[in-house]
Order: sequence, then C-alpha cells, then structure tokens
Amino acid sequence: MAAHGAGKATERPLEELVQTVSEQAVVLAREEVDLARRELTAKARQAATGAVMVGGGALLGVLAAGTGTAGLVLLLARRPGPSAAAFGVTGVYAAGGAALAQGGIARLRAAGPPVPEETVESVKNLRPKKQPKKKPAKRARS
Repeated sequence: MAAHGAGKATERPLEELVQTVSEQAVVLAREEVDLARRELTAKARQAATGAVMVGGGALLGVLAAGTGTAGLVLLLARRPGPSAAAFGVTGVYAAGGAALAQGGIARLRAAGPPVPEETVESVKNLRPKKQPKKKPAKRARS
C-alpha cells in the first residue's frame, strides 16, 4: 500500500509538468499565429496598393484605346484638328497607364511572396538541432 501512495506522489509533479508544458505550447502557438497574421496583413496592404495601381493603369489603357479609336474615326472623317486632339489625349492616357502599371508591378514585387517569413524563421529556431546518429559499437566475436 505504501508503494501505491509513493507512485501518486511522483505522478502529481509529472501531471503538473505536462500541464505546464501544454499551456506554454498553446501560448507559443498563439504568439506565432499572431506574428504571422500581423506580417501577412502588412504584406497584403503593400500588395493591395500595387494591385490598385495596376488596375488604374489598366483603366487608363482602356481609355487610351477609346480615345485612339475616336481619333481614327475623326481622321477618317477628315477632321484633322479634333483627331489630333484625340490622339494627344490617347498619348496622355497611355503614358499615365503605363506609369501606373509599372509602379504597381514594382510594389507587388516588393511585397514579396505571401509567406510570413519572420514567423517561419522563428519557428525554425524553435526546432531542436538534430544530433548526428551514433554508429553502433562493433561487438567482438567470441
């Protein structure tokens, strides 16, 4: 009976140790998820700005196509003054669209891949280092 009581005494600290380790693991996991969320939110904001710029460039490209078409129609109607104005506006739209798209693409590239790089590195640092495997000792034959 005394041995049974001694076993419970050693179980209690083990249970507490497991409970503590479990709580720490949960806290660590929450901290890592929070770090990843913050990092991805920052990258998404930067990428969103780039995406809006590319969209604006595309819109200006569509407007350039429209004014270019209008310029051709006016030119075919033998109205050189208004067609020159339409082609001038086409050039402005095309240049603005190209500049916006180029800036947007640069921002998208600067945002990088949608991977929380800092979080990945911090999790890699948490892993225990692998120990080199020991070769089994050769037994001498008797």
